[in-house]
Amino acid sequence: MERRVGTAQGSSGGFAPGAQVVVRDEEWLVRRVDPTDHDGWRIEATGVSDLVRDTDAVFYEKLDDIQVLDPYETKLVPDHSSRHRCGRLYVEAVIRKSFLPQVERGLALADNFLMDSQTHQLRPAELALSMRNPQPRLLIADVVGLGKTLEIGILLAELIRRGRGERILVVTPQHVLEQFQRELWTRFGIPLVRLDSAGIQRVARDIPAGQNPFAHFKRVIVSVDTLKNRDLYRHHLDATSWDAVVIDESHNLINRGSQRNELARALEGRTDALILASATPHNGDPKSFAELIRLLDPAAITDIDAYQPADLEHLFIRRTKVSPEVRDSLTGVWADRGPSLPVSAVATAKERAVFELLAAEWIPAEGASVSTRTLFAYTLLKAFLSSHVALLETIDSRTDSVTKALAEDKSTDRAADERELAALARLRDAAAQITDADSSKLAALAEQLTALGVAPGGQLRAVVFSERIATLKWLAKVLPTRLGFSDAQATEGFAVLHAASMSDQEQMRVIERFGLRDDPLRVLITGDVASEGVNLHQQCHQLVHFDLPWSLIRIEQRNGRIDRYGQAHCPEFRALILTCDLDDGRILDDRLVGEKLVEREQQAHRAVGTAEAVTGLYRADDEEKRLVRDLIRGRTVEQSLSETQKEEPGGGVLGMLLGQIGSAPEHKAVPKAVIPRLFASTADYFDTALQEVYSGSPERVLNLVRDADGAIGMTPPVDLQHRLRALPDGYLRERGILGGRDQDPRMVLTFAKPLAAKSLKNALDSKSSQWPTVSFLTDVHPVLDWLTDKVLVLLGRHEAPVMHADVSEPVFLVQGTYANVKGRPAVVEWMAVTGLPGAGTVQPMSQVIQTAGVGADMDGLPVSATAIARLQDLVPQAIDTAAAHMEARRAEYEKAVAGPLEAYRKRLNQWQQDTLPFAEDAAWRRLTRAARERASLVDSLATSGQPPMLRLLAALEGGR
Repeated sequence: MERRVGTAQGSSGGFAPGAQVVVRDEEWLVRRVDPTDHDGWRIEATGVSDLVRDTDAVFYEKLDDIQVLDPYETKLVPDHSSRHRCGRLYVEAVIRKSFLPQVERGLALADNFLMDSQTHQLRPAELALSMRNPQPRLLIADVVGLGKTLEIGILLAELIRRGRGERILVVTPQHVLEQFQRELWTRFGIPLVRLDSAGIQRVARDIPAGQNPFAHFKRVIVSVDTLKNRDLYRHHLDATSWDAVVIDESHNLINRGSQRNELARALEGRTDALILASATPHNGDPKSFAELIRLLDPAAITDIDAYQPADLEHLFIRRTKVSPEVRDSLTGVWADRGPSLPVSAVATAKERAVFELLAAEWIPAEGASVSTRTLFAYTLLKAFLSSHVALLETIDSRTDSVTKALAEDKSTDRAADERELAALARLRDAAAQITDADSSKLAALAEQLTALGVAPGGQLRAVVFSERIATLKWLAKVLPTRLGFSDAQATEGFAVLHAASMSDQEQMRVIERFGLRDDPLRVLITGDVASEGVNLHQQCHQLVHFDLPWSLIRIEQRNGRIDRYGQAHCPEFRALILTCDLDDGRILDDRLVGEKLVEREQQAHRAVGTAEAVTGLYRADDEEKRLVRDLIRGRTVEQSLSETQKEEPGGGVLGMLLGQIGSAPEHKAVPKAVIPRLFASTADYFDTALQEVYSGSPERVLNLVRDADGAIGMTPPVDLQHRLRALPDGYLRERGILGGRDQDPRMVLTFAKPLAAKSLKNALDSKSSQWPTVSFLTDVHPVLDWLTDKVLVLLGRHEAPVMHADVSEPVFLVQGTYANVKGRPAVVEWMAVTGLPGAGTVQPMSQVIQTAGVGADMDGLPVSATAIARLQDLVPQAIDTAAAHMEARRAEYEKAVAGPLEAYRKRLNQWQQDTLPFAEDAAWRRLTRAARERASLVDSLATSGQPPMLRLLAALEGGR
């Protein structure tokens, strides 16, 4: 019989991910395929035959003899297992190992994570996979607290299921490394190697000297400050490509020419998927924002001075807490926000003396011009509003600077500098008179915390924010005594968090302790290092602003540390307001700015869910500078905010940011992927696989024990322990996963969400670690991956099982794949071929296995050798029928692939026409290169035009 597909090799030689190949007489499963310039296709594979099982290897088409298994030569074998569980497991395993194709836009794993089902958290993945952009690239700009980490985890899991998440790099601020790593593991089963200061030492132990750590570890999390260090890691980036890069707090990437911007540009060019996250992505300048968007898609914006929301909708999603879909989703899982209470602290006599000096000698009269000296006067005022110790530090620093300038003859106005030194000395004398007992804000803070219940032996926790490190250290020294804590109790009950002299490990440990219920830490005194990305809400719902930033955005970011998704209690906020009625009637205390901003932030939150609507600015530093300049000019806070909104240069961009792009007010359902299933659940598949792989004795071989609550305890084999090495050594050993002295390895798993959630809560309630003892098994968990690999070798090389089912004629289950030019699945179809011998027909596999009763209730009757021989003779016809079916639908497939690509190609062509003719030489070269790269990308995603790759999975026989 003529074979119309031969070996069914496509443009990638049949080496599409999921294919089985034979190299050096061993069988391998293809995981990734990439073209090379000289050596043909580069194939990353994992061994599945006995000698190479679980071994990762790389082969090159022109250097290795790589044989693709021919579907026509598939050998049918009887399945004698109970209820054909071996055959069902094999088909299910192949489906699980087959990456979802390019045309599949539905989510496959949305309900399989340790999190509440929140539709709004699925929207970013839905948008990224929609093919409106040829790559999964997205800026997630949800406001503080909505769960951006969870949204990132969902998207990464979906990319892994599509074979586009094998190599992942996550870049975060250093103080949230462990928090981010723990969230991805506990909720999604995605392990990341942490390359912080401790991780660097681990790398040195685990990999050969000089080896690229990013080549050794496939999924990595690292701080942006570590990664931008050229001497440490940056030189490795040029030799590394990624499937997905995540950059958290990405608003720090905007400034062109900065180290962080250069890092982002280097990563952008070496990854397929790029996920940026920031609650404050815009600094008010449309050009800067365009710089961020162009990291995602250089062809998105034609005119950086005039672009519209529609230009960015395929790359940008932003919702607030008042977005309809968000509001409805969060009912019952995020406590309503409590009040923001101003707490008055009337200045003492010695504090009043400092205010009088500031008013008389430093703070300009209304309408004064802006100069360095007048700006510095407000620096002094803000320092004093923090504390007298912060003011003394500021005075001393300025005195040293001016004195040095005079001594080195670098002063531009010697007389003015000498007058300033004298005024600084007078101000210092007044500030030095203030003792701890003279601090009205310290007394008010102690009173408030005592009233809330912060006391030795008490359970309540509070976080206290201050902008000044000097104030933080002073509070940590004097506050415990005011609250009745002994020195020993203070050591455990109070902690300071700042970035000035604390390592990333020290910062992460403090944050972890504050989230543990049984840890004695009760008061966290922190600077604004904790205002971005840090979760402080697990055990805390009380926040006090000891001093107030002159920025609505910063106040909102601080409040968002305890007012966020998962907060069980109404979060409450207090702001200490230092007041002093001066003789001339002027107001220079916290009523000047701070009290007004607290009120406006609360109003903005209730109205639109974000402070940006009030300020018209998107960076705290810019907001504060603008406000100070307006105060110097004699404007009030209200006038400054109003004028800023009027002058906001973004126009349409501002409307976009506040317009909650992607909020889906109609509550449209998120599409779900349609995938054949031979088991009722992943748990059913897992249990059945263990029984079959370990010959019905997993309890004995793995020392496996099941508890009534859903816990599954087992001894992880050495090959599984190897797969878990990405997780922190401390966690693995603390939880006994790797064993220890006089202790066998042990891990506890579960599919029961209530148990996993309870274990996670217990971890947060413990004294030692926020890592839970029970690991929730998701579909991308390494344990599931390990077990599926073992299932795939239950059958011999190139064999397919025959199962007895409720069918009236032979049925052949066939998988067909069209690859794109990059060698990745563009189209995958799971087919059931019937009507043989004769004119065969094809039906959807999902439909047929359901009607045929392929499942746990199968009768499992044996199929005779005669019937199997008859089925074997029909294999070529089955493959031909499947190939003909896919060829007949080729135009339909290509339209599904080419439609979105063509739309993007038109947008790319229009961008070139509108941009290139007007670009200067350097910009023209850069833009031309970008256009060429984008066009090449689009071409690579088109179907290859080659015959489909076919694989016979199983045959069903209904005869007796």
